[in-house]
Amino acid sequence: MVQINGDRLIATLREVAQFGAYKTGVHRPTFSSQDMDARAWLIQRMEQAGLSASIDGVANVIGRSSNNGPVLLVGSHSESQNYAGWLDGILGVIYGLELAQSIHEQGLPFAVDVGAWSDEECHYLQFLGSRSFCDDLADHEIDVARNKDTREPLRDALRRVGLEGRPRELIDPSRYVGYLEAHIEQGDYLDSHDLKAGIVTSIVGLWQYRITVKGQQNHAGATRMVARKDAGVALMRLFAMIEERFPQIAGERSVWTVGKIELDPGAPSIIPGGAEMLFQFRDESLVQLERFERELVGLIEKLNAAGPCEYELHIVDKAVPKVMDPSLQNHLEAAAERFAPGKAVRMPSGAMHDAQIFAKRLSASMLFVPSIGGISHHWTENTSDDDIILGGRIFASAAGSILKEAAV
Repeated sequence: MVQINGDRLIATLREVAQFGAYKTGVHRPTFSSQDMDARAWLIQRMEQAGLSASIDGVANVIGRSSNNGPVLLVGSHSESQNYAGWLDGILGVIYGLELAQSIHEQGLPFAVDVGAWSDEECHYLQFLGSRSFCDDLADHEIDVARNKDTREPLRDALRRVGLEGRPRELIDPSRYVGYLEAHIEQGDYLDSHDLKAGIVTSIVGLWQYRITVKGQQNHAGATRMVARKDAGVALMRLFAMIEERFPQIAGERSVWTVGKIELDPGAPSIIPGGAEMLFQFRDESLVQLERFERELVGLIEKLNAAGPCEYELHIVDKAVPKVMDPSLQNHLEAAAERFAPGKAVRMPSGAMHDAQIFAKRLSASMLFVPSIGGISHHWTENTSDDDIILGGRIFASAAGSILKEAAV
C-alpha cells in the first residue's frame, strides 16, 4: 500500500494556490501568467518526485515515471475558472504528484505518470489538453479557437507564452493500464449525506443550444401592445414553457440551465427586435437527453406556429454520456471501504471532466471528495483538510491496487 504524506499534500496544495491567489480561491485562467507560472512550478515539483517532466505545444505538463512494469496515468487540470476555487482541477494533479513522490521515496515497484491537462475550463477550447494528448483534436480547431472573454486567438496565445512550434505530445495507449482522476464533487450530495467519497459511474452528457428569436424593433412608448412583436417577451415565453414542462419529463439527476440571455438592442425605450439565450441540459442517459431535445423542438414548433415572432434553434454541442470502467470503480470502492467504511457511494458526475476524453482511449474512472455546501466555480469553494487527506489516501490505495493487479 502506498503511504502518502497528508501534511505535505495540504502544504503543496496551499503552495500552488498562491499562483493567482484571489481571496480564498484563485484566478488562474488558461495561458495567463499565473497559469504558466504554476505549470513551470509543476515541472520542478514533478522532477523532485522522480518523474521526467516537460510541457508540450498546448501547455500540457506531463511527468513520466522511469520505473519498470505497468504504468497508471493520473491527472486533471491546473488552470481555474475566473475568480474561482482553489481545488477545482488542481486537486487531482496534486494527488498524482503526492502519489508519485510517495512511490519514489518509499522505493515501491509502481509506475505512475502524472498530467496537468490544459484548458479543461474552456477559456479557449474545452478539453484542449486532454483532447490533444488523446489525438482527438484537429489543427483546424486550434486555428479558429478564441478566448471566450478577450477574443484572443488561441494561436496568438500559444505564441505569447512561448509554445509556438512546440510539438503536441500524443498518448501511447499501450503504455497505460488505465487513467485515474480525482476531483471535488462540485455538488452537495456527498456533503449533505455525510459521505466521504464518490465513485464516479459515468460522466453526464451535455447538450447545449443557442436559441434566437426574431421580432420587430420599435418605439417602446408609441407602439400599441397588441401590435408589438417583442422578441424579449417571446424568449421569456419559451423559458416559462421549459420550466413548466421539463420537470414533468426529467430523470432523477436531470438538470437544465439558461446561462445567458441577450436582447437586441438592449435599450430601455426600444422594443427588442432580437433576443438570444444559451440553454443546456445534462443527464447520464442518452435516452433522457434525446427526450429533452424532442420536447424543446416541439415547444419551438408550437411557438412558431402561434407567432408573432420567429424562433430558431442552433446546436452548440452534444457531448454524449461516458461510462467509467467498472473494474477501476471496484478498486476505488475497495479503497474507500478500507479508509472510510460505509462512507462511499457510486454516483454519476454532473460536471464534465478530462476523464471522459481519456475514456475513449483507456479504461478510466474518477474519485470525488466532498465540496462544502456543494459550492464550485466560485472563490468560496472549499473542502476540509481532513477530507482532502482522506481522499488522497483512498486515491493512492486504489492506484496501488490497480498496479499490483496489472503486474500479476
